[in-house]
Amino acid sequence: MLLPPVYVARTTLLPPQQAQSLSGLAPGALSALGALAGSAAGLKTPTDQFVGLLQSETIADRLIDAFSLMEVYGAKFREDARRGLAMRTQISVGRRDGLIVIQAEDSDAKRAADLTNRYVVELRRLSNELTLTEAQQRRRFFETQLESTRGQLAQAQQTLQASGFSQGALRAEPRAAAEGYARLRAEADAAELRLRALRTNLTGNAPEVQQQLELLAGLRDRISRAEKTSQDGGSSTYLTVYREFKYHEMLFELFSRQYELARVDEAREGAMVQVVDAAQPPERRARPKRAQIVLTTTAAAAVFIILVVLVRQAWRRALYLRVPPASPRSSASS
Repeated sequence: MLLPPVYVARTTLLPPQQAQSLSGLAPGALSALGALAGSAAGLKTPTDQFVGLLQSETIADRLIDAFSLMEVYGAKFREDARRGLAMRTQISVGRRDGLIVIQAEDSDAKRAADLTNRYVVELRRLSNELTLTEAQQRRRFFETQLESTRGQLAQAQQTLQASGFSQGALRAEPRAAAEGYARLRAEADAAELRLRALRTNLTGNAPEVQQQLELLAGLRDRISRAEKTSQDGGSSTYLTVYREFKYHEMLFELFSRQYELARVDEAREGAMVQVVDAAQPPERRARPKRAQIVLTTTAAAAVFIILVVLVRQAWRRALYLRVPPASPRSSASS
């Protein structure tokens, strides 16, 4: 009767499912760029990742601070509080359905439910802080590239304006040739990035690497011929500046489109962890089961008493057989 009640709260999570990214549906250089950031992912099963995050010290420390578990558990050190939380928490994965089950026990029913639900909140928070999924990796990669290209584009625009470029000069030279040259350079840079990504995971003799090398060589050859034609034609300085500007502009456009696709893919992953069953304050305690304890103790006590009686009776019988009773003759003579 003196044992404190223990309540167990339970929540069930659905880990994120693998889905086809929108970047893989993009044509041309966009699909090549989309595969760039995802090729170096090498991610394990999302379920295993999230179970590892749930058992991490980062989430444990946040729960300890949120619920003042050092005072609740009477722990002097944070390590003791972590150990106490781990002993009172069970995280498992269903073999058949693959769902993540979190169970937390506490002497207070409401705190047990709040603690279990807080695991989900901290898991989402930590997963957003880290780069876990392919969409997140692609989004951060293109965000960095976009910022760099934006600065280069602004500098090229200033150079173009300082060169005295005008609409008359634009009509004097073929605008289509300048834009085509800029497009070739942008595609060549995208192909080179793709080749670097492939070489991180594949050998130089792999068919994908050889195919990308041929593509890059073809683009560079076309760029060289375009530059040679421009030099032979006596192109002016403003056309060279205009080509540089168009190159950065098209590269910025490529990165912008792929960045938006990565953001859409990341939004589709959305709430990466979906709650199937939220934890509710349990109405019945999990233990101690007082009736079972009483019945078990009563049965054990009865068996013990019976054994004591049997042993005592056997001891008395053995003692009686060892000491024979007095004979009648000896009694009469006395």
